[in-house]
Amino acid sequence: MIGTDTISRVIGQDVYDTEGQKIGSASEVYLDDETGQPEWVTVKTGLFGTKESFVPIRDANLTNDGVTVAVTKDRVKDAPKIDADGHLSPAEEQELYRYYGLGTGTTGETTTGRTETTTTGRTDTTTGTVGRDTSGPTTDDAMTRSEERLVVGTTSEGAQKARLRKYVVSENVTETVPVTREEVTLEREPITDANAGKAMDGPAISEEEHEVTLRNERPVVEKEAVPVERVRLGKESHTENVTVNETVRKEQIEAEGVDTDRDRRM
Repeated sequence: MIGTDTISRVIGQDVYDTEGQKIGSASEVYLDDETGQPEWVTVKTGLFGTKESFVPIRDANLTNDGVTVAVTKDRVKDAPKIDADGHLSPAEEQELYRYYGLGTGTTGETTTGRTETTTTGRTDTTTGTVGRDTSGPTTDDAMTRSEERLVVGTTSEGAQKARLRKYVVSENVTETVPVTREEVTLEREPITDANAGKAMDGPAISEEEHEVTLRNERPVVEKEAVPVERVRLGKESHTENVTVNETVRKEQIEAEGVDTDRDRRM
């Protein structure tokens, strides 16, 4: 259980739900106006912690890893939108009690609102809790001034997908192939002393036939598959500057009854 003595350890801690999922980081603790005990913690959620939701802290546990609250992350996500302006009105707190199913508060009576402790651990003096900015025997005589600063980072998310897909198409290919065909010709040669022997070999008068086979070439087409190239998907990174715009808060300290000319830095 978290009490007033451990409030300063809650601020800035990671907040986890009942299932161990991280909800966000603890920003401010709100105390019960009557009992002075911690009742609510505001948790910054979202990519840059821009959203702040009220979460009950009465049954929360503080460990070395952070703060574990007795509600789920989805429950916190849809919590009523209430500004963390330093004090909860009775109507706002009743709305939170109804949403989280907590009844009417720690005392069982009508609530009178809750007072905030700031992100630096300071508490409203009406609760009687000693903090860093309250003068007393357990603190020093200095006041702490804090301010928010942007912590800008990046997160990786899927933008689009690219894929390779192989499919088959058909196309006509024209090639020219030379083919040879044979044609018959009639050749005549006169009888001479050189061929007289062959010409007079055989009967003087007879019948006979000679034939010759003519051959023609024709195109023959075959197909074969051959590898021509390898294709793969690659990735390359391009960096560009993106401007983010966010509002930050900072504390200012005013001095009364002090000669500003004697202001000096330590």
